[in-house]
Amino acid sequence: MAAAEPTTVLVTGGAGYIGSHAAKALRKAGHRVVIYDNLSAGHRDAALGAEIIEGDTADLETMRRALRESRASAVMHFAAWLSVPDSVRDPAGYYRNNVTGTIATLEAMATEGCRQFIFSSTCAVYGEPVETPIRETHPTAPVNAYGQTKLAIEHALPHFERAYGIRSIRLRYFNAAGADPDGELGEDHAPEIHVIPRAIDAARGGAPIDVFGEDYPTPDGTCLRDYIHVMDLADAHVRALGWLQAGGASGTYNAGTERPSSVREVIAAVERATGTTVARRSAPRRPGDPAVLYASAERIRRDLGWVPQRPDLDTIVADAWRWHSSHPDGFGGRGR
Repeated sequence: MAAAEPTTVLVTGGAGYIGSHAAKALRKAGHRVVIYDNLSAGHRDAALGAEIIEGDTADLETMRRALRESRASAVMHFAAWLSVPDSVRDPAGYYRNNVTGTIATLEAMATEGCRQFIFSSTCAVYGEPVETPIRETHPTAPVNAYGQTKLAIEHALPHFERAYGIRSIRLRYFNAAGADPDGELGEDHAPEIHVIPRAIDAARGGAPIDVFGEDYPTPDGTCLRDYIHVMDLADAHVRALGWLQAGGASGTYNAGTERPSSVREVIAAVERATGTTVARRSAPRRPGDPAVLYASAERIRRDLGWVPQRPDLDTIVADAWRWHSSHPDGFGGRGR
């Protein structure tokens, strides 16, 4: 696949975890990046000096102005809430942020003539898997509001293409993890919800990590998940942009390594990286947590030429540990 031609990309949520890594990868590939973020969960330091326009995706006029003034020819959309348990407790907030905000972004694109959209979707759209590895043709039956909000946008995008000519790539992430190997960027959520940084925090003397279910029908009794390095995920976005620039058709792609790892294996990898025992405690299974969830990446490999360069769990954990150990208080002491 041909490399993307240099262009300006508006990166919504570009001060957040995955968005900031994608923004760095875009700049490395020669693109101009403008970040659009309300900084409610993102970090100004994660922009690495890129221009930031502060605004909410649901603010149609501010979004239109950002597109017009930046002259962006593409939008990479990461601005979404992402906690499954929170989406169960607050579906109204999730629909308002993830659906209304994204529709406003697309409406602004249609009005301002921006016609390329790369959407941060999720494997949560599949729900309980009926087969693994999961292919893009797997039935979509989300079991929580988070997955439903992402699927709602996937369903809307073909209509926006027919009406306004907005072509799109939908990337269904599996478990994003790790950190920028250069040490500039990492994962800094408050509160933290992901297993690798929580295990690292436990290794540093924080609260023990909860292991949700140890009686699954898996080799060690804990859930199996597909952990994808965040820089490999960033590369998938750059390749998706190149695909659209070359006139490629809209499409949906899994982004995963095809290598499932268990929670126990993650904890063991953190212990190897840190040289410290990870305190843990058993907890009940969480509703809607399938035993096994991992991707088939055949389609993205075939069309976009994407092959993960850092798929090994120990590499993912080591990169995460390097960033956390050099940023014990997160970005700027967790300043926004």
